[in-house]
This record gives sequence, structure tokens and C-alpha cells, in this order.
Amino acid sequence: MDLVLFTGAWWAALGSIILANIVLSGDNAVVIAMAARKLPDGQRQKAVFWGSAAAIVMRIILTLIAVQLLQLPYLKIVGAFLLVYIGVQLMAEGDEDDAGDGHDGGKEGMMAAVRTILIADLVMSLDNVIAVAAAAKDNNTLLIIGLAVSIPLIVFGSTLLMKVMDRFPIIITAGAALLGFLAGEMFVTDPADKDFFDKLTDSHMWAGALGAITVVAIGLYARRHLAAKMAAKNNK
Repeated sequence: MDLVLFTGAWWAALGSIILANIVLSGDNAVVIAMAARKLPDGQRQKAVFWGSAAAIVMRIILTLIAVQLLQLPYLKIVGAFLLVYIGVQLMAEGDEDDAGDGHDGGKEGMMAAVRTILIADLVMSLDNVIAVAAAAKDNNTLLIIGLAVSIPLIVFGSTLLMKVMDRFPIIITAGAALLGFLAGEMFVTDPADKDFFDKLTDSHMWAGALGAITVVAIGLYARRHLAAKMAAKNNK
């Protein structure tokens, strides 16, 4: 649809894109906050900004090819396993007091956080981009402007979440469980197995619950293993 710039319809479509992106990016904000929270204060904002900006650029590209991409079999299954891995990794890092390793400083730590943000956003945006593409009404210029305007809002949400996580570490576990739940839902909606799981009652719910339990259980085990390893190292 060819929308004329700055008309009522153009502004309405722009608002729809921003709103859809904000609503659908809640889980992405959780990952951004979890990935950047262990960085020194000076690097947190950089990691959040560059991770969010790069993720938005990647989301624009994804949105342009979303329909064709989502028809590929096994893509969501691979994405589900990636999401489980990321959830376990972030869960294992957990609270700094548990791991005993303090902040991950340096450029390498920031790049690792940005890389985690990008991979997680790529996986979780597979479904989200459909709604954003619909709101854009086939207008690529409008799509790019709308997603770009969303960056500061996502950055603000991620920064706020980091502060809450610092104060209430239990939210890290809830965030990891959310990633596991999303992974379970992705697994049963892949074109390769969707028909089979659609025949089962509440397959999305139990698959999501199983994913959440799996990530938290493995993450807790990995966290304890890491804490024991660090304690043994410090005692030498």
C-alpha cells in the first residue's frame, strides 16, 4: 500500500508499528537486560544500545522476508534449541554472589553480551515480525522508521529491567523460564511438526511449561556447578 507521507493514515500506520514492536518486544527486553546486567556500569548502556540497534536492523531485514522465512521447516526447532541454550547460559550466570566472579569487564564481555542479544532477538523475532509487517502495510520506508523509533523505548525498558534484576535476582530465574516457555512454543509450531502437535490438547501450553522447567532446572544445575568450580579455584 502506497501511503502518502505524514497523512493521517501514515501516522496511524506508524503508531501501529511502534505499538506492535513494543508489545512484542517485552521478552526481547528481558534478554537484553539479562545479557548486559553483569557488565560494568560504563559498558551496560553501550551493550544495551548497540544490541538493541543491531537487533532492530536485523528485525527490519527479517520482516522483509518474514513470510518466506517462516515456511522453512525445522527453522523454529533449531531456534527453540538455541533459545534453551541462551536461557540456560543466562540462568547459570545468575546472581554475582552465587557465581562469585564479579562483573565481566572489557570489550570481550560487551561483545559477548551484544552477541547474545542478537542471537536471542533473531530467534524470538521469527513470529513477531509477521505482526510488524502487517502493521507496515507493505510500506518499507514506514517499517524502517517505525522500528527505528522503537529503539529508545526498548533501551529504556531493558535499562529499567536491569535495575530491578540487580535488586531482585529472582527475576533472572523468571526471565530464564520465559525463554524456556517461548522455546517450547516455538518447537511445536514449526511447519515440520505443527500438524502433529495441533492434534494434541493444549500442546502449546504444556510444551511451553516443559521448556520453562527444563531451562530453569538445567540452569540451576549449571549455576551450582559454576559456583562450586569457582569456590574450588579460590580455595587453591
